[in-house]
Amino acid sequence: MSSPTSSHAYGIGVMAVIIAMSTFVVFYTSFYLPESMAKPSVSDHILHPEEDFIIEIVPGAVIEGNENYVPNDATALLTFSNKVIWQNNDDTAHTVTPDHRHADAYSGDFGSPGVMKPGDSYEFLFTEPQEVHYHCTPHPWMTGSISIEKSRF
Repeated sequence: MSSPTSSHAYGIGVMAVIIAMSTFVVFYTSFYLPESMAKPSVSDHILHPEEDFIIEIVPGAVIEGNENYVPNDATALLTFSNKVIWQNNDDTAHTVTPDHRHADAYSGDFGSPGVMKPGDSYEFLFTEPQEVHYHCTPHPWMTGSISIEKSRF
């Protein structure tokens, strides 16, 4: 009479499937999922606007009472001019610093990463309607604001 035998291969196969599924779940939740959710889906028209919106830091802006950011209270339109560039045309270093911490869902934190030396520029791509008030950190009397609005068409 023969006794039934169990196969170790079946147990090893089940263990291999469990390990493979665990590895997949760890990879999916640790790497793939955060990458896919890092930035929201944004229309290609917003990511590639028709033209750049230029804001100049004019020569002599460091002198209190002079014009500083031109235009100072700017309005840009999504899909048309939502890529904004601040150009430092002054002979003094300046910053573009938000009055209160501000972030765009796609582009991240707003504000120049340090000082802009003469001739430097800072650009930011706005992807949603918003209003941002900003200033120059070394020269706090230099203030400006920009409003990003939806375009009508």
